[in-house]
Amino acid sequence: MSKSEKNLQEAFAGESQANRKYLAFAKKAEEEGFKQIAKLFRAAAEAETVHAHSHLRELGGIKGTKENLAEAIGGETHEFQSMYPQMIADAEAEGNKGALRSFSYANEVEKIHADLYQKALDAIGKNQDTDYYVCQVCGNTVENEAPDECPICKAKKMFTKVD
Repeated sequence: MSKSEKNLQEAFAGESQANRKYLAFAKKAEEEGFKQIAKLFRAAAEAETVHAHSHLRELGGIKGTKENLAEAIGGETHEFQSMYPQMIADAEAEGNKGALRSFSYANEVEKIHADLYQKALDAIGKNQDTDYYVCQVCGNTVENEAPDECPICKAKKMFTKVD
C-alpha cells in the first residue's frame, strides 16, 4: 500500500469521526438553546462528509450496490462476531457498565443490520418500498412500523423514521 493510500484511509477515518462528533455537538448545542452554533456544527459536519466521500472514492471504496451491500454485510458481521464480543468482555472485566451497555446494544443491532442488508441484497431489483425506523437510544433498526417499546433497550416511543 502506498503512502497516499494509507493517508487516504487515515483521512477517511478522521473525517468520518469528525462528522459524527460534530453532529453530536450540534444536538447538544440545540438542546442548550444555541441554534446558530448548532447550525455551524451541522455545516461543518456536512463538509466533513464531503471530504470523507472524496477520500473513499479515491480509495476505490464505492462500488456497485450489490458489492456495497456485500461489503456492508461483511463489516456488520465482523462487528457482531469479533469486534464487539471482545469489547464486551473487556468492559465486563473492567466493570465499566456504561461501555458494556453501549457495546452490547451495538452488538445486537449490528446483527439486525447484517440481516437487513442481506434481505436487501436478496431483493435487489424488486423495487420494494420499505420504511425504516431507528431507536434513538440503542440504534435498533426496524422495518415498516416502529414498536412502542424497543425490544433491545426497552426504551418507549424512541423510534424515528428514516427518510
